[in-house]
Amino acid sequence: MTIKRRDFLTFLGGMGGAMLFDAFPRNPNIPRFSMPFMGSESSSQAFAANSSQLSFKPIKGVMPLVTDAIAPSQQSQAYKNVEVVDDLVLPEGFVYDVIAAWGDRVGDSRFGYNNDYLSLVETSNNEGYLTVNFEYISRTPWEQAYEQVIGKSLPFKEVDAALKAADKQEIDVWSLADSDPLKSQITLIAKEALTDVGIGVISVRRNPDGKWVRTNSSADRRITGLSGLEDGRYLKSTGPAVAVFRKEKGLGYTDQLGDRIVGTFHNCAGGTSPWGTVFSAEENYQEFVPEAVMADGTSLSPSKKKFSQDNIDLFGVASVFGLSGNKYGWMVEIDPANPNDYGTKHTWLGRFRHEAVGIRAEAGKPLVFYSGCDRRGGHLYKFVSSGIVKDPKDKANSKLLESGMLYAAKFNADGTGSWIALKTSTAINPHQLDVLAGKMLPLPQRPEGGIFKATKEEEIAAFKSKFKTLGDLYTGSDREKQGAILIDAHYAANAVGATCTARPEDTKIAPDGSLFIAFTSGSVSSSDGSPDLRIFKGADGKAYEYGWIMRLNEDANKPEAMKFKWSLVATGGEPAEGGLGFTNPDNLAIDRGGNIWMVTDISSDKYNLAIPSRKDKSDKPVSQSNLRGLYGNSSIWFMPTSGTDIGKAYLFGFGPMECETTGPFFSRDQQTLFLSVQHPGEVTGLRKDMAFESRKFAMRTTTGKEFMQTRKVPIGSNWPSRKPNDSPKPAVVAIRKVDNTAI
Repeated sequence: MTIKRRDFLTFLGGMGGAMLFDAFPRNPNIPRFSMPFMGSESSSQAFAANSSQLSFKPIKGVMPLVTDAIAPSQQSQAYKNVEVVDDLVLPEGFVYDVIAAWGDRVGDSRFGYNNDYLSLVETSNNEGYLTVNFEYISRTPWEQAYEQVIGKSLPFKEVDAALKAADKQEIDVWSLADSDPLKSQITLIAKEALTDVGIGVISVRRNPDGKWVRTNSSADRRITGLSGLEDGRYLKSTGPAVAVFRKEKGLGYTDQLGDRIVGTFHNCAGGTSPWGTVFSAEENYQEFVPEAVMADGTSLSPSKKKFSQDNIDLFGVASVFGLSGNKYGWMVEIDPANPNDYGTKHTWLGRFRHEAVGIRAEAGKPLVFYSGCDRRGGHLYKFVSSGIVKDPKDKANSKLLESGMLYAAKFNADGTGSWIALKTSTAINPHQLDVLAGKMLPLPQRPEGGIFKATKEEEIAAFKSKFKTLGDLYTGSDREKQGAILIDAHYAANAVGATCTARPEDTKIAPDGSLFIAFTSGSVSSSDGSPDLRIFKGADGKAYEYGWIMRLNEDANKPEAMKFKWSLVATGGEPAEGGLGFTNPDNLAIDRGGNIWMVTDISSDKYNLAIPSRKDKSDKPVSQSNLRGLYGNSSIWFMPTSGTDIGKAYLFGFGPMECETTGPFFSRDQQTLFLSVQHPGEVTGLRKDMAFESRKFAMRTTTGKEFMQTRKVPIGSNWPSRKPNDSPKPAVVAIRKVDNTAI
């Protein structure tokens, strides 16, 4: 579905704009919901009253926009020549300060790689704890800069040579003899890679000049991918899956550690609770350990995830140490103020490729968590606690995550939907394949364990005939079966007919209790699946790459409701095609006025990919995936949800080369926007001697007139130092106005 602004406003009128977009409803009987460390309601309302007046002058990007104040007749000339810069580009009057970068000291460890979600838990107006996720390793820039940044060398060349000599692209390190030199060499690399992922806590203070600086308190610490293995700092676990973790024998692999867990990795986005804890989402864990499990919830052998590498990623590094795959893919809670807290994985929240979490805590109601599974064909989930919230700011609320139920969303084409419980008695009822863009659905494979890809309706029918309820797919006691369902949540949700969606990434609660969801990409994956075309489609009814933002309203505004209404409120894509000018929306932040701040996530190999023609060499249209080269670098956007500018998207920032801007998070007074800059130079690595290329792009004005753009594109990155031939490093920054007023 593609929504142009005129249709968007008509839609609002038809559905009731206050319900869908007014961040602070006029009805005084509608309750306010506890937002993490936000100001009072009165100050929020005052801020919302001025939301139609931008606090910044939008920057000029690489693509003509409806909001760039350039007439369509002048856009082809204005955008004829464009220069991309290797820097974080912000509006006039804004600056950024680097707070920490890869390799900086944190406690007894270091600031990790590819920083992602950020959370500032303020202990006073000018002090607090900044919790940072570290997602994964970008192989090229990490290897190029490792010795310079960390101060020691690793056997990268030796491992490359050994793999080439053996003519192998991957190797089962777990099964190698301990005496094998290659095992020792790969283990060294894997250990350092796992040190650079996980979670970090750093204490910060704002100086009188407005700059945030580190204070290096005793609470500063790292939770790495190997925490617990050698230092005893194991992560804890709660919920039904613990019964599976404690198995000494099972159908598959067990690590014999019981409910203790070694480390956390692929920590992508997250969320901050009203009671001052931070939740970190383990996303693409399948790159480090096996994802599929046996019918009793135990893991496949570490040998099933072999060590390998490509130009961007390292794979299988956790299997090198025999880590159990079923203990990763969870939501991790940490109290940044407690220096002895190394994290708890709450298994009632489900195991899948968690991107983020939206937390709705209201006194007198159950605690509700929302989270999306970031894969093509992934689902939207909701946890509802058995217990009731008494005080949204009470740290005892964490205990509510130990009992409840996990649900998966079923979207209907008429804008309604319902929640399906992931429990043993739920009926098996998978999708028909003809509604899926890719005509394939992964389902649990029984009795062998793992999964199979259903590509024929006959396979779906046979599956439904053989298994009647979710309980038929899993083995063990009732508690163990429930644990196995949660461990296998994505495939269990496929089995009961939850809607396959378009890579649900961030989930954020608006001040009125509704939920914003960023759906990053509606394209097809031959390995993971694809979205339901009744819900997620382009104007031609086919798969749509550029993404959407959805708003979901629970029935009667009750957090525990089992029915909801939904609407797509923003569409990616070129303005000439009805899009707002961005592609692949990712992390979201909601400001005090209820407005949306959004960052984009384009595949690194597509940034500034030359598009000299909209037809390829075979005279066929260039794919939507490759057309993402038109959009330039990762970008930051502001979208008002009330006032005269509703339905518009304003370009606030452009990231450095080949990076992803992630984790936007506002300080309580909204004078600072914290931001992660992840993997600068991910594809090319170090920019040498200020190298650049001149590339051609077949652009379009907002009215659809095609013109040729010449774009000067840096090759690689030197950010954040921006000095010639300096290595690029991921870093966290604080964005503020020069005059230190509210953004």
